[in-house]
Amino acid sequence: MILVFVETDAVGTGTGGASEVSREAVTFARTLAERTGGPVHAVVVGDRPDGLVDQLGSYGVAEVHHATGDAVAAYGGAAWAAAVQAAVAAADADVVVAPGTPRGMEVAAHLAARLDVPMAANVVGVQETGPLRVTRQVVGGAVLEEMVLPERPAVLTVAGHAVVDEPGVPGAATLREFTPEVTEADLVARVVSMEPVAELDLSGALTSARVVVGAGRGAGSATGFDSAAELAELLGGALGVSRVVTSLGWRPHHEQIGQTGSRISPDVYIPCGISGAIQHWAGCASSKTILAINTDENAPMVTKASYAVIGDMHEVVPAINAELRRRRG
Repeated sequence: MILVFVETDAVGTGTGGASEVSREAVTFARTLAERTGGPVHAVVVGDRPDGLVDQLGSYGVAEVHHATGDAVAAYGGAAWAAAVQAAVAAADADVVVAPGTPRGMEVAAHLAARLDVPMAANVVGVQETGPLRVTRQVVGGAVLEEMVLPERPAVLTVAGHAVVDEPGVPGAATLREFTPEVTEADLVARVVSMEPVAELDLSGALTSARVVVGAGRGAGSATGFDSAAELAELLGGALGVSRVVTSLGWRPHHEQIGQTGSRISPDVYIPCGISGAIQHWAGCASSKTILAINTDENAPMVTKASYAVIGDMHEVVPAINAELRRRRG
């Protein structure tokens, strides 16, 4: 039996459903279950949006385990892992799958430590026959590694966009609510308050965005990001930046892509004025298509890109934006 830790959108609103990367994780789990012949269950901790159970049923999930109670109402890595561990025991799960998000990674790491089993992070594929052997991204996606998971339950996270989000044979999922036992030690680190930000923040979708527009030192100053931000908006994507940009204080750290920032796997990445140092490449190497815009034709990002435009981002990007607006009437 395979258990999937599911994150939800619109937490606290009562609406929404499984996040995109969670739906991808369920799709991955269903593919694995087809090989083993077992069912797929899901575990949700805290808020459960209306319609979530029906949505997961449409993805082939047989049972949804919903952890409730004051101890897990707000996010805490250890407390939520305790809830998932309780669901693992109740369902007698052989494999636990989580989305490769910061929260999914943290919960899976806590869970693996509690169960004293290895954890495979950023999995992109699984061997069809034989022992459970997965392929995962390492070195920021620049290298693929095969890893055998002999222990049970096996714990792994699925890299964002490693599989296509696809519904399965629809069915009626059964809801099972429970209140996990959580110790005081599990509650030492947890979210105690949340405050909305006044400005528009496109970075929240950075790791799950299908299109990401990046901007680096070539922006020139803190006021040089308008055209890149506009391009991201026109393409329905997110804006990301290089480490030097955040180090200079031009943009906030949560927009940073790279080894010490977010790791992205979009369908299209458009780095503008970014040289492509190894630290940045570690965060964007999993991009399916890269269109680089740079004045230096020998820049590492240009040489690694699928396509490149040699020119100043302050001339090229506004021209792209103007053409996009023209085509949209």
